[in-house]
Amino acid sequence: MDEGLLALQRRLQHRFTDPQLLVRSVTHRSFSADHNERLEFLGDSVLNLAVAALLYERLREAPEGDLSRVRANLVKQDTLHTLSVSLGLPDVLRLGEGESRSGGQKRPSILADALEAVIGAVYLDAGYEAAQALVHRLFESVEINPQMQAIGKDPKTELQEWLQGRKMKLPQYRVVGTLGAAHKQSFDVECEIEELSLIERGIGGSRRSGEQAAAAAMLLRLPVKAT
Repeated sequence: MDEGLLALQRRLQHRFTDPQLLVRSVTHRSFSADHNERLEFLGDSVLNLAVAALLYERLREAPEGDLSRVRANLVKQDTLHTLSVSLGLPDVLRLGEGESRSGGQKRPSILADALEAVIGAVYLDAGYEAAQALVHRLFESVEINPQMQAIGKDPKTELQEWLQGRKMKLPQYRVVGTLGAAHKQSFDVECEIEELSLIERGIGGSRRSGEQAAAAAMLLRLPVKAT
């Protein structure tokens, strides 16, 4: 690894047994076919579990709905972008020339995705406990309290709450296609609610924004208006 990644490793407080995992985690698809999207997919799940466990311990009196809203605020793009910048991820991202020229190092969606990929890389390198410890360190300086629920809901959170309030399973999101050149791609995402036999799609400039667009489309299809 180069000095930049060695410094990132120190900030993460995790020494990689397989350094190539860290290299891949900061590699955007515009740079190489060996990019970070699969690690991002894995890290997203690890992050959600680790944050859920953190909230379960810290907010002992909070009901499920409040826990869901607080978690949504902690794992949303804006929060992950801020944490990514504090880790110095913009300085070590590996981007293709076109993506770099268009300001990819500062793009919140790319940085948030890279942080999830780093979490996924730590999970593969050393297991869940190491990844959970990293997530807890990342959120040490983030204020966590039930009042976070008052922050405006995004479509994914609103859809999740609507389903949970009716004791239904959470929606499934799948990327069904990508459009455009590697440095300026759009993601076509499908949102499915099996119990209602409903499927909607949305397109966004990142996987996250595609999921939000699909969730927004799904909200319009619900038999009772979400509140």
